[in-house]
Order: sequence, then structure tokens, then C-alpha cells
Amino acid sequence: MDTWIGLMSGTSMDGIDAVLVSFQDKTVRIHETHSIPYPENLRQRLVLASQNQATPDEVGELDTLTGTLFADAAESLIRNSGIERSSIRAIGSHGQTLRHQPSGLGRFSLQVGNPSIIAEKTGITTVGDFRSRDMAAGGQGAPLVPAFHQHIFGSETQDRCILNLGGIANITWIPSDQDSSVTGFDTGPANALMDAWCHEQTGRAYDEDGLWAEEGMVDQALLSDMLSDAYFERLPPKSTGKEKFNLEWVKTLVLRHEATRPEDVQRTLLQLSVITAVRQMPQSPTMVVYACGGGTRNRLLMKELALALSPIRVLNTDELGLDAQWVEPTAFAWLAQQTMERKPGNLAEVTGALGPRILGAIYPA
Repeated sequence: MDTWIGLMSGTSMDGIDAVLVSFQDKTVRIHETHSIPYPENLRQRLVLASQNQATPDEVGELDTLTGTLFADAAESLIRNSGIERSSIRAIGSHGQTLRHQPSGLGRFSLQVGNPSIIAEKTGITTVGDFRSRDMAAGGQGAPLVPAFHQHIFGSETQDRCILNLGGIANITWIPSDQDSSVTGFDTGPANALMDAWCHEQTGRAYDEDGLWAEEGMVDQALLSDMLSDAYFERLPPKSTGKEKFNLEWVKTLVLRHEATRPEDVQRTLLQLSVITAVRQMPQSPTMVVYACGGGTRNRLLMKELALALSPIRVLNTDELGLDAQWVEPTAFAWLAQQTMERKPGNLAEVTGALGPRILGAIYPA
């Protein structure tokens, strides 16, 4: 049986997740997982580049450095798995997004993490640059995971909403009625703003279990200011990233609320993630929400989501047979399979593209 590798680094810019999987119909088998953090210097350079504070030379260097690190992650994954390299059909690498600009005349989505380096160092065919073709066809280039969600998590008896809590939150609405369309879009920030504010104020990369946020209180005036952002009212298709929701966005709003304590800001950011996801979520009597992504490890975030959605059940995708921490890298392994088999990887009704498209560029071994 062919195996596939998925490599992913999201908007949190904290490191690389690698997964080795095989697919059989709608079943995923995870053979091995591996994560490596970005060295702090590299992480800081990536953050600056995402804020347009990098020269072309620096962007080129970041493309090489991250490509090398992605290749190292794949190599460690293969060694740890004990699986023969020859059985690995391809690597799907999302890369690291620096900028995502899905509107305007010069629409683009820029990822670094040179796939040529991954293919060269691993000796395995690599698929990268997944977003460009959808954007060329008039789409947002994001989110791309709903096609995978539909394939793996679709049900004929239960309406399901897959809530991915990465740096940015996105939802995939999968109705049980096969004649109804799947919908999906980015709802706004999930972990990105909480992580950035926590790092700025405490030096910690993230707020473990939401314990620091738990010390604070929601500042309703600040929350109202945050919710007034036009993105939250925009109709799908829509997608966003750190070019929109970043630390400067938070600081600008906090300046209007100088009496708000840092821990109150953190608690308010957590509530922002909850409210923007819940308000934009389709609902039905049979609906169950299945969460995935790094945010599922934030106990307070998951508690507040459950309260906001009650009596709708909120579970993790573990309940559907796929570990919540590995859904997104697995999705890019699946997207690589789609590309190699010349099958579409996007859902045009989600991204707004003119139609289904085979995504990605292939870098042969």
C-alpha cells in the first residue's frame, strides 16, 4: 500500500508538523508523526517577513532555510517510522505562509519552504504550491482542507461542522443531505492573536490550557471594538491570515482601552475566537461540531466553545478516527495524493474558484 507524507506549518509559525499516512477509501491510518519547532531566530525572521519587513534577499533565504527544515522533518519522520522509503509515493508540503492576499488586482498567496529542496534531500517526489491554481481560477486559494473534511468526515445521517482551531479558525459545514453543498471559510483568529499577545506580554510561546486567560475577565468594550472589524460581517467565500489579524491589530485596539489589564486582553481574545466561530457557524437539529487543530489543547477555549454552542455537542475529530492534532498535515498528504492521481483538490463552492482544479506543482524525485 502506498504511503504519503504531509508537512504543515500554520499561521502560528511555531514549527513544522509531519505525518506519514496511508488512505483506504474513507479511512486514514497514521503510521508516524513528528514535530519540530522553528529555531527562535528563524521564527522571528518569518514573523517579520509576514509583516512586510523583509527584502527579496531575505525572502529567498527564508525559502531555502525553511525548505531545508521541512526536508529535515520529513527525514526524521521516515527514520522514526521504519517504513521503506520506496513505499512513500509523495510528500505534500504546504510550506510556511508569509502573506495571503486573496483580493485586489494582484491577488496571491506566498509560501516559503522550497519544495525542490525537499525532493532533493529526501529523494521523494514532492507536491507544493497548492493554493496558486485555485487563485488563478478566481478562488481565494483557501481554505483547502474542506475537500478533505468532506471525503473523510462526511456522514449520511449527521450534519457535521468541522472546526479547525489553528492560528486562524476555519469551519467546514458538511450536511448529511447529499444534495446540499459543503461550505467552508475562515471565521477569523483562533490561536494566532492569543499566542502573539501571550508571547509579547509574558515571553511564553502560548498560554497553556488558557490558564493566563483564566486569570482575566472579558472586557466587553474591547470585545465590541474587535467584533466591529468588517471581516466578520463579510460573506463567504473568504479567507484571512496574519497579514490581517496580527499583534499590531491587537495593540491598535488596546490603545483605546488602556485600563485593560494584559490578562483581560488575553481573555478577551479567547472570547473573540469563540464568538466569531460560533456566530458564523451554520446550525441544524442533528448537527455535531468536531474540533481539530492546536486550539483543542486549550482547555478554556474548548470549555467556552461548548458553553456557547450548548446544547449542540462539541467533540474532537478523535471521535471520527483521526487525531485532532494531525488533521491538517494529513489533509496535505491527501491533497498530494489527489494531485498525483490527477484529481481536483479544491471545492469551488468553498473557495469561489470557477470550478474544480488539480492543485499543486509536482517536483519529481
